Amino acid sequence: MLKIGDIKMKNQVVLAPMAGVCNPAFRLIAKEFGAGLVCAEMVSDKAILHQNEKSLQMLYVDEREKPLSLQIFGGEKETLVEAARFVDQNTNADIIDINMGCPVPKITKCDAGARWLLDPTKIYEMVAATVDAVKKPVTVKMRIGWDEDHIFAIENAQAVERAGGSAVAVHGRTRVQMYEGVANWEIIRDVKQAVKIPVIGNGDVTTPQEAKRMLDEYGVDGVMIGRAALGNPWMLYRTIRYLENGELPPEPTAREKINVCLLHLDRLIALKGERVAVREMRKHTAWYIKGMRGKAKIRDKVNQFETREDVASTLHEYIDYLEAHELAQV
Repeated sequence: MLKIGDIKMKNQVVLAPMAGVCNPAFRLIAKEFGAGLVCAEMVSDKAILHQNEKSLQMLYVDEREKPLSLQIFGGEKETLVEAARFVDQNTNADIIDINMGCPVPKITKCDAGARWLLDPTKIYEMVAATVDAVKKPVTVKMRIGWDEDHIFAIENAQAVERAGGSAVAVHGRTRVQMYEGVANWEIIRDVKQAVKIPVIGNGDVTTPQEAKRMLDEYGVDGVMIGRAALGNPWMLYRTIRYLENGELPPEPTAREKINVCLLHLDRLIALKGERVAVREMRKHTAWYIKGMRGKAKIRDKVNQFETREDVASTLHEYIDYLEAHELAQV
């Protein structure tokens, strides 16, 4: 099983930290679908230190989500360390993760996120200072490199290990690739062979079979699933079952998807209030109904709604329509 520091996971499947997605509402669903570890969306070190209310709310951890990793980002050692110390002392997270993978320009312009990938020395200094300042295990999520000419994945992972980092998650794309192209699993394997700390592979794990292949053929200690779980937490459950006994549970029915979509909405309302939650659920609803007959019309409707009642009644009508159509085909 996957072990990070003294934190033991019940399996090798990890929910990736996705900005704008991995709040407690979605993380708890991922945990209920079996994820061994869930990761929270990244929070700015400076926002934490400035006691920004929204950012502090992002540090909330429901006990049912544990074990959980809280991710922070920043470009300066002093503020990153202080933010890590705050998370260490004021949250019930199990792990503190440092973001070295975010490719978004507004992050990299602040010398944060993927910008670190160009400087193994900075990585060592930043991670070492953070490890010294906290009691919780410190991990890093990184990409293989900045671009094709600057792939320092091995040097960067070794710097994390020397600094006392407890694990490293490696996304098999460069910063320049963003989320396009193909993830390079060969470099993830090279990283695994170069360090002794756990390595979690990330990128293009879209089926349970791919998760098993990454573990078996590339030697990683865990698999991190991100976009494949959007609107589809069954990907987590099906992967876990497949890794455990080779069983591949069936894909969810349309009704099962709608039911979990509405559960997600209700949890988001409890977290953020109806108005904000209904708007935020628009993208999630589109993910939940992906691949269903007539989804475009439903997506357009939901994108206009402001209340839970409107969303719920529309989705219930939609599922009745889908099931009636299925019966008509029999």
